[in-house]
Amino acid sequence: MLTPNFTTLPPLSLYIHIPWCIRKCPYCDFNSHEGAVQERDYINALMSDLESELPNFWGRTIQTIFIGGGTPSLFSADAIGEILAGVRARTRLSPTAEITLEANPGTFEMAKFAGYKDVGVNRLSIGIQSFNDAHLKALGRVHDASEARRAIEIGLATIGNVNLDVMFALPASRTNSAAQTMAECEADVRTALSFNTPHLSFYQLTLEPNTVFAKKPPPLPDHDLAADMQARVETMLSEAGYEHYETSGYAKPNQRCQHNLNYWNFGDYVGIGAGAHGKLSMPGSPTSAASIVRTERVKQPREFMQRAAAGNAVHERREVTRSDVGFEFMLNALRLTDGFTVRDFEARTGFSITLVDRALNECEAKNLITRDHVRITPTALGRTFLNQAVSAFL
Repeated sequence: MLTPNFTTLPPLSLYIHIPWCIRKCPYCDFNSHEGAVQERDYINALMSDLESELPNFWGRTIQTIFIGGGTPSLFSADAIGEILAGVRARTRLSPTAEITLEANPGTFEMAKFAGYKDVGVNRLSIGIQSFNDAHLKALGRVHDASEARRAIEIGLATIGNVNLDVMFALPASRTNSAAQTMAECEADVRTALSFNTPHLSFYQLTLEPNTVFAKKPPPLPDHDLAADMQARVETMLSEAGYEHYETSGYAKPNQRCQHNLNYWNFGDYVGIGAGAHGKLSMPGSPTSAASIVRTERVKQPREFMQRAAAGNAVHERREVTRSDVGFEFMLNALRLTDGFTVRDFEARTGFSITLVDRALNECEAKNLITRDHVRITPTALGRTFLNQAVSAFL
């Protein structure tokens, strides 16, 4: 079988990208741009972009929405409300959809975030990164520790369902010659835990290509210390009652991020906005074979708005081939602590699990996974050496 055979289509999500930010952080490799926010023109472009994509998922129900960036919280509550109203008018949106908005602590106002709740946002993801002023300065953040704490308080008071993004293995700055210590990492974890939010995301800082940090690397904790920090983060969060369900994701029971879970489970998602990525499973028709198609929008906001108006904002559209689908599935699913079922692999890829049997055998022999006829699960070693496990499927 050279093309997928879908017996059912995966769950569907919607990602909406807002590309503007107050200041570009030196570690950031997301599609974000400094400059004046253009709410009106951008909302029009988003709706045009969505309408152009409608034929590819018509009739399917959107289960989750994630508004990311950039800094989506630069947009007013009225603007976010108009975007969500436009989505509801054009698509079938689940009445229980998880709707997440990313927010920067430097943009928090009580009335503004109460307004987000009024228009349908029911989950916040706040980019804290650290509660240490020296490390926040080293990261180029526009907020300080007191603003971070105030933002969390406002988020909890207005929307309640809050995730905190926090980093570890942080760099030294010009005014602070020492990189993050274990004690400082633990202090960040304790402060994050003190707010008792439903969800926490802890990431190790990595130097991504085409960033300021990649060109001028700052002093970082060594690899052994960074690994010790990760282990300590896991222990502290586990002791506090958080489930480590995904590489960077920790949640209280029944509070896992449904949007991100759809990514990791190789679900489908429509991506609209400058630089947004999408992935859709196409069931096929009498005149075309079934396929999995990935898309990417043009990145520059001005060009995106011009091209969206003309109905051609997609910069790249490519089909996921039979030889690539195993790798792309594992790149996502092996991030999950619980792994995945054989049935999920076959339903989401449209291929039999035998397609990746050789690579599964290799990973099992190296103790990177355990498996039976029902489920494949990464071991503790496999989670530590995730890249090695995933590379077996290339």
